[in-house]
Amino acid sequence: MSLRCGSRTLELGRATYIMGIVNVTPDSFSDGGRFFSAVSAYERAMRLLEDGADLVDLGAESTRPGAVPVPADEELRRLMPVLERLVAAGVDCLSVDTSKAAVAAAALDVGAAWINDVSGLADPDLARVSARADALVVMHAQPMSAGRMEDDVSYREVVNDVADHLAGLCARAEAAGVRPDRLVVDPGIGFGKTVQDNLRLLEGAGELRRLGRPVLVGPSRKRFVGVLAGVDVADVDGRDQATVGACCLAALRGADLVRVHEVPAVRRALAVIDAAVRPS
Repeated sequence: MSLRCGSRTLELGRATYIMGIVNVTPDSFSDGGRFFSAVSAYERAMRLLEDGADLVDLGAESTRPGAVPVPADEELRRLMPVLERLVAAGVDCLSVDTSKAAVAAAALDVGAAWINDVSGLADPDLARVSARADALVVMHAQPMSAGRMEDDVSYREVVNDVADHLAGLCARAEAAGVRPDRLVVDPGIGFGKTVQDNLRLLEGAGELRRLGRPVLVGPSRKRFVGVLAGVDVADVDGRDQATVGACCLAALRGADLVRVHEVPAVRRALAVIDAAVRPS
């Protein structure tokens, strides 16, 4: 199984691929707007690629708890200058993290290769627009009502429940014209899950491959890795070392891609994992 990403082909099963995160936002939980300008976001993306990221995921709307929704025109105002700079520099293995069909369409027109939707196809037109992308990532997210905490969420069995939900999203995407071999599934680590739910999903990443899709896992800097590692709740950067452990667990269990903020330590750790479980 393989995935196209611009001019690259990701040969799944031969390596664990890394998606580097660039938040072009003023209010991300992970970096607090450090890469909000077009120049700083471009430089950050290039640094992630130099550090060994296989592709870069650009997001211009925060998905942290309590974030204020951003209209499409503002999302595009933030996103497009960065995307255009990267494409002009010859970077074409690019993903755009958006839940809006209008943003996805504009990004694909400019040169984005993947669309990464964390909303569970909330925009009914997103899958149709994304049918021309090299890949569409669909993610499980438990709907959270106002005032409801993650610890209030319950599942019959989290891996099976998430798999069933993702199967439904894939069916909807295919009905909208997305080719089956261009769908990637993401269990939505940290989105409406407890610490134990997140651990079970990392451990069960390979079980999601029964859906017949590549599996992307995004544990980077999530609150639960800090809790497990005993990191001060305010020290988001301090979660990076624990993120490496989460990525290794996911890779050992069969994840195809991991999505992270800091690449070097993850890249080195995955080289060992891949040598052991995915020998060439």
